Amino acid sequence: MEKYVSDIFGEVSETINKFIAESSYQLVEIATHIASCFESGGKLMIFGNGGSAADAQHIAAEFVNRFRMERPPLPAISLSTDTSVITSVGNDYDFDEIFEKQLMALCKPEDIAWGISTSGNSPNVLKGLRFCAKEEISTLGFAGRDGGKMNGLCDFMLTIPSDNTARIQEVHIIAAHVICALVDEILFGRFNPDIVG
Repeated sequence: MEKYVSDIFGEVSETINKFIAESSYQLVEIATHIASCFESGGKLMIFGNGGSAADAQHIAAEFVNRFRMERPPLPAISLSTDTSVITSVGNDYDFDEIFEKQLMALCKPEDIAWGISTSGNSPNVLKGLRFCAKEEISTLGFAGRDGGKMNGLCDFMLTIPSDNTARIQEVHIIAAHVICALVDEILFGRFNPDIVG
């Protein structure tokens, strides 16, 4: 059993190292874009299903409360938390529309829609992203494997090089934490020219 545990951690480490080698520059691009969104009065709208719904809530909390430094709250909303909205849309219309309806109601041109799907093929995530693309609202996608149908749909696309859902989810949250840290530093810390210059 100890070898089984060791093998899992080895797979996690391998996935992280491969991701860093291929995609670290994307984390900087995404964080810079999010920081610009916040500076312009925009907000993040984050959404996904299952474990990705939990990630959306987790990421939103890091921005609204704080991450590592004391700083003002930053506007981020998880679209997977309002059970009355989700169940009413799912019941009256279709589960595929639960994010699109919320984005229609809440998203503005200066905002960013951040969809998370390990497969890249979740119908309700895709529908939300398509709405935003049509309305020229900036889109960010987190997926795994080859990005699935989210590829070509998002302005910024981050894929985790794995076919294992657990590994994809694990690296998603690490990547999100790095983005949170970078945004904090861009707006309030070492990368802010008003502070360092």
